[in-house]
Amino acid sequence: MTTDSTARLPWGLLLAASGILMITMAARQTTGLFVDPIHRDTGVSIVDISFALAIGQLVWGAVQPVFGALADQRGPLPVLIGGGILLAAGLALAPMLPGGWGLGLSLGLMMAAGAGAGSFSVLIGATAHRLPAERRSFAAGLINAGGSLGQFVFAPILQVVITVAGWGRAMLLMAVVSLLTLPMAWPLRRRTGDHAHASGPTDGGLRAQFRLALREPSYWYLHLGFFTCGLHIAFLVTHLPGEIALCGLSPTVSSTSIALIGLFNVAGSLLMGYLGQRYRMKLLLVALYASRALMIGLYLVAPPTALTFYVFAAALGFTWLATVPPTAGLVGKLFGPRYLGTLFGLTLLSHQIGGFFGAWLGGLVLANTGNYMIMWYLDIALALIAAVAHLPIREQAPRMATASAA
Repeated sequence: MTTDSTARLPWGLLLAASGILMITMAARQTTGLFVDPIHRDTGVSIVDISFALAIGQLVWGAVQPVFGALADQRGPLPVLIGGGILLAAGLALAPMLPGGWGLGLSLGLMMAAGAGAGSFSVLIGATAHRLPAERRSFAAGLINAGGSLGQFVFAPILQVVITVAGWGRAMLLMAVVSLLTLPMAWPLRRRTGDHAHASGPTDGGLRAQFRLALREPSYWYLHLGFFTCGLHIAFLVTHLPGEIALCGLSPTVSSTSIALIGLFNVAGSLLMGYLGQRYRMKLLLVALYASRALMIGLYLVAPPTALTFYVFAAALGFTWLATVPPTAGLVGKLFGPRYLGTLFGLTLLSHQIGGFFGAWLGGLVLANTGNYMIMWYLDIALALIAAVAHLPIREQAPRMATASAA
């Protein structure tokens, strides 16, 4: 793409989408900081808290195709506004209902659904409508970097508030911040004449595209990879602070590690978005998943020091959500931008089914074995399987989707 094309990028839209994701992902990716404080203050068991957060992982994924389809059909603005209000309400309600069922309602249902409305499927789908095919990978990387930046910015802030004022006030702070997504949503309202409608009726409609996707093996391989990615991320978001505590290190190491994951994923997301314009995206995904297996293996043989966790967080953070730009890019190449919110939303559902098991099984393994070793071995095995599964993916659009992928 030429420099002229770069100049035509809708930077206002991209920055608005990146800012929304910065806030919604900060709310989700810092939940691990609250597990031990909630357990200490309320007596709710680690397993029950893990299960509530696991429900949140599943809900966040389940709403992605639903909200993605609504945004595809009605425009992203009402979805983003409703999601921002729901996110803030769930966070504000959590300190008022600190039992197991209350956390399941506030964090597992309301907060997760609200964050899902302001997440990848809606935001990437909304911006892809205004971009030519060769620029969508870069745009996805830029938006994704915003989500990671939120994790970097808010993890240390929330840890300080938890230490000084308690977990309840930290939740309320995040609820207030979540309301900032409402004005950010306005630039993302649907406009006429965008790339989504340029394909006309030749895409066969949503049902036809959905049937085509279900018959496409490459689409299912992407689901398998995203299931693995979701399990990795949810396990670490929920239980990395617990792993650090088992090693006798301070909560500051936890918040710093989570912040480093976010910081280094900014670089990883931008790099993957850039490379996705120049190299085969399936090979980028193979490299990302294989590198995770290697990094976890190196972590397991390293001494349990603060430096080890910082290096591990930085290295893993580089791949953290860097899988999103090439995965979204491949879905767009296969099926076009018209229903990207829906079809990519379904891959995110697979991601969060994996996330449910990552958050829940982590708590069960800890309760029954006293450590997380089984989960680390499972992470390695699944990462290797995901790397191999991406090799047969083809990057050409199926016949029915060719017109809309242009």
